[in-house]
Amino acid sequence: MSKRRTKKQQEKLEGGIGLIILFVAGVAWYQTHNPIVAFIFAFITLLVILCIVIYQNSKRKERLRNSGITEIDAMDGIQFEHYLKELYLTKGFSAEVTKASGDYGGDLLLKKDGKKIVVQAKRYSKEVGIKAVQEVIGAKSYYSADEAWVVSNRYFTKAASELAQRSHVKLVDRDELIDEILGMNSGVMTMSQTKSTPVIPMPTIPSSPDSTCIRCGSPMVLRTGKRGSFLGCSSFPKCRYTKNIEGDSPPAL
Repeated sequence: MSKRRTKKQQEKLEGGIGLIILFVAGVAWYQTHNPIVAFIFAFITLLVILCIVIYQNSKRKERLRNSGITEIDAMDGIQFEHYLKELYLTKGFSAEVTKASGDYGGDLLLKKDGKKIVVQAKRYSKEVGIKAVQEVIGAKSYYSADEAWVVSNRYFTKAASELAQRSHVKLVDRDELIDEILGMNSGVMTMSQTKSTPVIPMPTIPSSPDSTCIRCGSPMVLRTGKRGSFLGCSSFPKCRYTKNIEGDSPPAL
């Protein structure tokens, strides 16, 4: 699994590459005592390293495209929660999105093999801090869950990682989320689908004031029935509230 390099790690890598080139040039000089030959060997080594770096970057970009992570980056928080619900449903969990308000630090509740897991979903544009871990620790107690996870499209700060480790909270960062998506996509990919086709559906959640169910407070999602498209409560079948879209008549639920 690839991990994001810190600035210090990047500097260390670049320094290592420089040492390799100097070592090759030194060996060539020692064997031939010819500066031109030493320069040629050093130049060839540099070209090989550049080719490897270009190939790795190409594979990384392909991996990002196939995962659909850029579409996830463009989601809002509620869309991300519903996306994760669909993802974990395909992984064999039962999944439920909690109410948009009063969730006590838990955005999703997962169940599998007799275990209850509370998940804090963080669709961020920056690193996720310690507050998310603190919230999910409280949610674990409130929902009487066996495990607590924080899942994000970004990375976690050092403080968040340290607290999670001490509190036995599982952190799923950007790289691990991509791995989960790609692993699931490869398992259900058909011959008619291209590699870049996202298998997990992107949820469509209206951003209008009508996007919240007036009965239970859960987000409304776009659904399609025999009579056309309509807004339905995301807690269906627990809540069966529906709302018309531009005069369409929703099917009776």
